[in-house]
Amino acid sequence: MSSQPSAPIKLALTSAEIARCFPVIYQLRPHLHADTFVEQVEMQMQSGYQLAYLGEPLVIGVTGFHLATSLSWGKYLYVADLVVDREARSQGYGGALFAWLVEYAQQQSCQQLHLDSGVQRFAAHRFYLQQQMNISGHHFALKL
Repeated sequence: MSSQPSAPIKLALTSAEIARCFPVIYQLRPHLHADTFVEQVEMQMQSGYQLAYLGEPLVIGVTGFHLATSLSWGKYLYVADLVVDREARSQGYGGALFAWLVEYAQQQSCQQLHLDSGVQRFAAHRFYLQQQMNISGHHFALKL
């Protein structure tokens, strides 16, 4: 892996910044639509969701997350989305985003950082294990 990229990581706070994240996050979430993406993110932001991106002017990586508190984990940061553009993978950008998330969580007095990853995403699992994460449980879901 190359050295950590020097591009800044910023929170997407404006509609224009959110829209710039769509082409990259679409690679992880292909069910999303460009014409409703900004509205959906802004709606989720009302419940604490945050979107951060790496790259200026071209977005290279995106992460979506929220802060929460639970009886089991205390205060934590939950990573809902983490993706690097397929043309820029294995160049340290994912590690830079992950390190930024850890630092942000620590600044917010979080005790833990959590995420779920689909069972078929073997490359993502290798990445998370390289970031010193532990596989600590199973996630169960029921479609309603």
